[in-house]
This record gives sequence, C-alpha cells and structure tokens, in this order.
Amino acid sequence: MSHVFHLSPAMFGEKSRLLLDSPDFMVHTFLFDSGVAGLRICNSRGELVMLPYQGQQIWSANFDGRDLGMRSMFDEPQPTTTYLHTYGGLFIHCGATRMGVPGPSDNHPLHGELPNARYQKAWLTLGEDATGKYVALSGAYRHTVAFNDDYVATPEMRLYANQTIFHVSLEIQNRKKTPMDLMYLAHINFRPIDNAQLITTAPTTAEAIRVRRSIPSHISPPAGYREFIDLLGANPALANTLAPELGFAPEVVFTINPQADAQGWAHSLQVNPSGGADYVAHRPEQLPFTIRWISRTPDQDCLGFAMPATAEPEGYSAEKTKGNLQSIAGATTWRADFIVGTLDRNETTELRAQIDQLA
Repeated sequence: MSHVFHLSPAMFGEKSRLLLDSPDFMVHTFLFDSGVAGLRICNSRGELVMLPYQGQQIWSANFDGRDLGMRSMFDEPQPTTTYLHTYGGLFIHCGATRMGVPGPSDNHPLHGELPNARYQKAWLTLGEDATGKYVALSGAYRHTVAFNDDYVATPEMRLYANQTIFHVSLEIQNRKKTPMDLMYLAHINFRPIDNAQLITTAPTTAEAIRVRRSIPSHISPPAGYREFIDLLGANPALANTLAPELGFAPEVVFTINPQADAQGWAHSLQVNPSGGADYVAHRPEQLPFTIRWISRTPDQDCLGFAMPATAEPEGYSAEKTKGNLQSIAGATTWRADFIVGTLDRNETTELRAQIDQLA
C-alpha cells in the first residue's frame, strides 16, 4: 500500500515548513532566496534537497555528514531554463529530444530541454517495496511543440529508510502516433576526492574508454591541454586515480562501453582512500553508453564518474550521423533506471569483488 501527497507551489514559502513526519522520514518545503522551490527529504542517515518544479533535479545530497555533490559556482539554484546559468545539481536529467553540446549545424540548447524544465505537476509517495520503506518524489512535465514533439516526462526518486543509496527512474511517454527521436543523459555530478580510484565494469583500454578530443565552444583550454588529452587517449588508466596534480581543467570527457552483470546492471565507483565509495548503477540495455566527465578548477570541482546515456554528448547532428539516436514508437513509453548514493567500506569491498568477476 502506498500514500500519495499532491504538491502545489502554494506549499512552498520563505520559511521551512514540515510537510511529512513519519518514523522513517521527514519532508520539508521551502524557497531558496532565489525563489526556486526546494524539498528537503530526510531519513536517519541524511538528506536530499530536490527541485520539484525545476527539472526535478536532485540539487544536493548529504549522508553520514558528507556532501556528495559537486562544488560549483552557484550557492543555490537560479530560476532559469538556461543550462549554464544555474549549475550545481547532483543529478540532472538531460534530453529528451536533444542532448549534448550543439554542433555547428544544431540549434538545440546545451543538454536539451529537460535539465530545468518547468514541471506542471509534482507529488510525494510514501510506500514500501522489495527494497524497503521509501518516500518518493515524482512529477510530470509535458513538452509539446506543434508539428514536432509531444511527450510527458515522469521521473521518480525513491529514498529508502536508513539507507545511503536511492533509486531514480525516468519514463518518457511519446504522446504522438508517430515515432520521436530520443537522446538522454543522466548528468550525475559527485564531488571528487583526492587520490580516489575510479572503477567501472569495463576494461581499462583505449578502445573501451575513449577520451573526447573535440573541444566544446563553451570552454577555453589552457596550454598543455591537448597534450594531456593525447596522453589519456593512449592510456586512459592514467585518469583512474584522481591525483590532485592531474590537469582536469577545464574538463576531460570519456565515453565508456559498460558491461552488465547477470542481473543486467553496470556498476561504477569512486572509491575513496578510507575504503568507502560513491556509487552509480544503471542498465546498459536502456542506456548503452557511460560518459565520464571530470572538471577540477579553482572555481568548481566536479566528477561525473558515471553518467549513463543513450549516445555520446556531441549534439544531435553528430550522434545522428554515428547512428546513436534512439526512437520511441508512437503512443509508447521508454524507461531508464538508476541506483545512486554512497557505500561503506564493507559494501564497497563486496561490490568490487563482483566487478572483478566481470573483468
């Protein structure tokens, strides 16, 4: 049995308001100083702060006293749909008709329309499934462009009682009777940890982990950047340990072909020196690419060690030429599933053993 609580913008004010109080969870509504609505969802281990009406982003996460998300130039989300004018969320849905950096022949915005989409509906669910008791945020965003697109995006985030991992899903319902192009990327932005190890279910070869050599128009690389990229292209294992002196400025991007385990999940870790890890799992049958994005500068410190995607992030035209576009048939629904969060030392050791068996 589950209980659904429908939200409305009127529930969000300048003062934090307790919306849900149960033995396992507390939920507060509030407004950032910028005016963006925020939802603080807590269990006994920590909290997630989500933006129910702006992209349904997971803006921040803190478990067992540690902030998981990237360090950015933004203290709080801004009320805009422009991607780089509000950037700092832990989990950002990108797509769904376009994704990536627009190329010379593209006219779509950076990472599409979903990152800061204005959701028309939002609701909370209190329930229990095979994993345990949970509180979930979900919503609906309808994107309609005459003669082009008509779809509804429905994400969900489930935080479980006394756990430091959470489950995220996204469904895209094509409301047209004709197919729609699909491009999607889960921009999952952790905070890098010096000397952490990056581990994933893919061999560390130049064929399986490929560095991006093109330079997007929104970044300006320093001297020596191209040479560093050439080194990583020949030996991507150089980036598997986040040594502080490595030049991930302004950014380095890899494309990975992940392998799934017997249950269909691919696993990726940032293992910190103390033995615990940050964690992302996804299903390659849904999202066949993993994008790895690292940006370490004086102004921002970001690690997308596993950003599952339908394609590489080179924009619509380039990915169409490569044959990487997916399609959703008319009147059907596409779905993607993720597990995200942080693991303790014992959980990390157990998962690493599973990953080693796939190597």
